[in-house]
Amino acid sequence: MGIAEDGILDWIRESGFSLDRLSEKYNQLDILKGVRQNPAYHAEGDVYTHTGMVCGQAVELAEWGGLTNRQQELLFLAAAFHDIGKPACTKWEDGKWTSPKHTIVGEQVFRAMAYRGAGQFGLDFAQRELVAKLIRFHGLPVWFWRKNRVEHSLIRAAEVVPLWLLSLLSKADARGRDSQAPGELEEYGELFIQYGKDLGIWEKPYPFANAHTRYQYFHKEDLQPGAQIYDNTQFSVWILSGLPLAGKDTWIQGHGGGRPVISLDDIRDELGVSPKDGSGKVAALAIERARKFLRKKEPFIWNATNLIQETRQRLCRLFAGYGARVHIFYLETPYPELLERNRTRSRQIPEQVLERMIDKLEMPEPWEGHEVEYLTK
Repeated sequence: MGIAEDGILDWIRESGFSLDRLSEKYNQLDILKGVRQNPAYHAEGDVYTHTGMVCGQAVELAEWGGLTNRQQELLFLAAAFHDIGKPACTKWEDGKWTSPKHTIVGEQVFRAMAYRGAGQFGLDFAQRELVAKLIRFHGLPVWFWRKNRVEHSLIRAAEVVPLWLLSLLSKADARGRDSQAPGELEEYGELFIQYGKDLGIWEKPYPFANAHTRYQYFHKEDLQPGAQIYDNTQFSVWILSGLPLAGKDTWIQGHGGGRPVISLDDIRDELGVSPKDGSGKVAALAIERARKFLRKKEPFIWNATNLIQETRQRLCRLFAGYGARVHIFYLETPYPELLERNRTRSRQIPEQVLERMIDKLEMPEPWEGHEVEYLTK
């Protein structure tokens, strides 16, 4: 596969905002070809055909001319990959083609592609994650009204993606198809615009009174975003997150301040448990040790991969329940360096295990802790 000299964003412009020309150099898009869709919503044909129509509609938007060059390129990139999760999710069910959770899978697929192919894609961390989140939430503007907590859903999305930009992608997606109900999706999109503006999150995240109020809002169902909660946290706990060999141990050496560290890898070595074996005993002992620090209100560092949001949130709820202020630090090192570190490591991680971790990574979102930082190269 050829590598675009200046990266995918520059190639998008140089190629005249053409999906076909983009796919010539980025054949990751070929997996969209031949993927079936429900003709009630997509009578135009397969996912690649739909994607081409969405890309065409994006550059025809009335708002297109008001975007900066970089914003145009990022919007087109998101349009080109917005359904990249469908090939893995599409199935025949109840007499029709359906693609459940393709936006969630699509976020992970794109992130893994752009991470492994950083030299080809040429995206920095912020650009990669913006496009990944546009993919993740591109259906929200037309389906948000079905959510159990509509306001919460929009405020959460605004934490990671500008709603105005998300709305443009959604509008192009709604127009780039042959549907039995043309215009219906756009009507919901207009409602989304009004709702976002009314909440004050159209261009930026919700302005919570403080970090503790934001944390409590996303972890308690009955809290209004406009509330102001006194920050009664008594001590701090640091949760490290990232792929193995991303530099967590090095960060602790340089920034840990001599605080106690609960390391799942160290406990695994202590118990003689192989990484290939179940980690139930390891996790149980780690939690037991954490509770000792929590009862004493003593700060400590939790060192593990913590790649899955549900895992991180279980820890956050536990730690915050004892009055801790939770800091999440995500660390990332380039893919080639990660592989090299593994090759020179005394106890190598099986390559297929490492690759699966990359595929399933769920990026920490700003609302998950009182503080979330991204330490990347």
